[in-house]
Amino acid sequence: MIIDCHVHVSACTSGHGVMSETLQRQIAFRFLRWKFGLVGVDEQTERAFERILVNTLNETTWIDAAVVLAFDAVYDRDGNYDVPKTHFYVTNDYVIELAKRHEKMLFGASVHPFRKDAIAELERCVKAGAVLLKWLPITQNFDPSDERCFEFYEALAHYKLPLLSHTGGEKSLPQLNTAVADPRLLIPALERGVTVIAAHCGTRSAYGERDYVNEFMQLAREYEHFYGDTSAINLPPRWHAYDLVMNDPTVSKKLIHGSDWPIISIPPGGKIGWGEALQLMFEPNWIRRDVMVKQKLGFERDYWERAGKVLRLPQRV
Repeated sequence: MIIDCHVHVSACTSGHGVMSETLQRQIAFRFLRWKFGLVGVDEQTERAFERILVNTLNETTWIDAAVVLAFDAVYDRDGNYDVPKTHFYVTNDYVIELAKRHEKMLFGASVHPFRKDAIAELERCVKAGAVLLKWLPITQNFDPSDERCFEFYEALAHYKLPLLSHTGGEKSLPQLNTAVADPRLLIPALERGVTVIAAHCGTRSAYGERDYVNEFMQLAREYEHFYGDTSAINLPPRWHAYDLVMNDPTVSKKLIHGSDWPIISIPPGGKIGWGEALQLMFEPNWIRRDVMVKQKLGFERDYWERAGKVLRLPQRV
């Protein structure tokens, strides 16, 4: 079974999610809204984005299913919902709804480890069919190596729910703490038996920015249950990672397919040929384009099927 482990959805209505005014002013956010023809911040916009995602997945026949990711709010160190710092929020309940409505969507939960009911919410998500748990510490404003996370890691290990955690740079969402981009901060999770998937393999999000791909590769060699997804590596500042991770015999076996949709996929012309790259840029479906690029790069069948073996899949799959 071929699964895209990293697909985003946005929400803006009560019970579904939040998009702050700060987020709405960001260039990357405005570009995506323009690309998909979205106007307003209301239920109609939310439904339109859902239809776009459904059509995108249905048109990508190579992909059997995609993990659609919830995105928890920011919580302070006392476990209280931090409204002013929460710029992007997609509730677990909304993604549970989507997974029930659409056969190709799997539920990717998100629970901030500092919230007072973190473990109870994790258990609720597991019962609702979560296949993984998603974090973006830079935006959710916490350090994965903080001891406040340790009990939560034990619960993740108990339920055998993989942790998909952002590593490396971030430009699409507001950055609250760039110091937590290092994949080595996830070692406490690994030491407690959690299967960890490092989103983006620790790559930078801009030229001149700190890159953690070597740190990612070292962890992939050291820990059997440490993986990396290839989401957003089809962006120019991240292209360099392909040669590194694909040519290492150990690390290449730890790669999991992910697109990071709706982030654009830009083919690496230096690796597949600029003529081929230009032709692929005319593919309007960005999930399908991401697949086509990775097929051109020569990813083998094991790569495409690895998510299906690592995720906590429900019976219906």
